[in-house]
Amino acid sequence: MTPFAALHHRPGRPLLLPNAWDHASALALAAQGHPAIGTTSLGVAAVAGLPDGAAATRAETVRLARRLGSADFLLSVDVEAGFSDDPDEVAELAVELATAGVVGINLEDGRADGSLTPSARHAAKVAAVKAAAPELFVNARTDTYWCGQDAPETEAIRRLDAYQQAGADGVFVPGLSDPAAIGRLVGTVAVPLNILWTPAGPGLAELAALGVARVSLGSLLYRAALAAAVATAAAVAAGEPVGPVPGYAEVQSLSGS
Repeated sequence: MTPFAALHHRPGRPLLLPNAWDHASALALAAQGHPAIGTTSLGVAAVAGLPDGAAATRAETVRLARRLGSADFLLSVDVEAGFSDDPDEVAELAVELATAGVVGINLEDGRADGSLTPSARHAAKVAAVKAAAPELFVNARTDTYWCGQDAPETEAIRRLDAYQQAGADGVFVPGLSDPAAIGRLVGTVAVPLNILWTPAGPGLAELAALGVARVSLGSLLYRAALAAAVATAAAVAAGEPVGPVPGYAEVQSLSGS
C-alpha cells in the first residue's frame, strides 16, 4: 500500500484533502500540516480564464503537477474526465503525471453538457490508468447527484460497482450530503469512500463516524479566496478595517526559489 493509499485506511480518521489551485496555495496549505494536497479543476481553470469540465485545461493541469510533484507533500490531481474520451489517452496522461511525482488522480464521469459518461467507458478509463500506472491512486468519481438522475443513489451504486471492478482505489460521490445515504453507501462499496464537504452537509466528525475515508474541499477554498479578495477591496473602499493577511515576505517565501 502506498503512503497516500494508507491515508484512506484510518478508521475514524478520514483524510481531509484541501484543494489548491496554484503553487502558493498548495504550499500554504501544506505548511498547515496537511500531508496531502489535491488540486481543484475549477480553480485551475478559472485562474487560466478557461471553462471547467470542458477538457480545456490539460496543459495547465500538467504544468501545475510538474511544479508541485516534487514538493514535500503527497499530491493528488483533479483531471476532470481525463481530458479525453479515449482510455489510452487518459492512461498516457496518468503516466505523465505519475512521472512528475503525482500520487493520485480524481477521475470523473460527468460531462460538460450535464450528462454522464457511459459507465463502461468510464470503467475502461479506470482500467487503462491502473494498467499503465498501477501505483497511482485512482479516485473514481460519479456525478449522479449533480447530473439530475431520477434515482441518483441507485445509479451511483451501479456505477461505483463498475469502477471498483475496473480497479479504482477509491470512489467519490460529490453532491451526496444525506447522512443516511452516506452510511448506506459506505456499507455498499468495498473501497474508501470520498465525500465532498458542504456547509449544508455533515461535519467532519459526523462523516468520520459514518465511515467516510476521505473528505475533499473541492473548489471551496478557491471560491472563499475570491470572496475574501472582493470583501477586502470593499472594506478599504468603505474605510473599514481589514483582517489579518499574509505579509509580502511570507507570500514570497512560497515561491520555492
